[in-house]
Amino acid sequence: MRMFLPIVLLVFSNVFMMFAWYGHLKFKSVALWLTIIISWLIAFFEYCLQVPANRIGSEYFNTAQLKTMQEAITLCVFCAFSVLYLKEELKWNYIVGFALMVGAVFFVFKKW
Repeated sequence: MRMFLPIVLLVFSNVFMMFAWYGHLKFKSVALWLTIIISWLIAFFEYCLQVPANRIGSEYFNTAQLKTMQEAITLCVFCAFSVLYLKEELKWNYIVGFALMVGAVFFVFKKW
């Protein structure tokens, strides 16, 4: 079960990172310098999850697998974030493009 801990940590770290990177877009009237500081504070918590995810994950996955997993999780979290928080439409071409990127997971994890 410890093998799944990095995946859980990556999901939660991505939620923090989505807010650090894109959460401020709902508050465009706030000064840019302040949004940068707030984003860095949010990113701190992302790193508190990301670093252990990679450290623990390296016991079970190689770095290419960890990075590919991270990107696939990022896309999934981004889709949910953009629809639920930013209220943006998820268009069919976005889904196709993201699916192609997630398809990379197959090639990275496949034992050839």
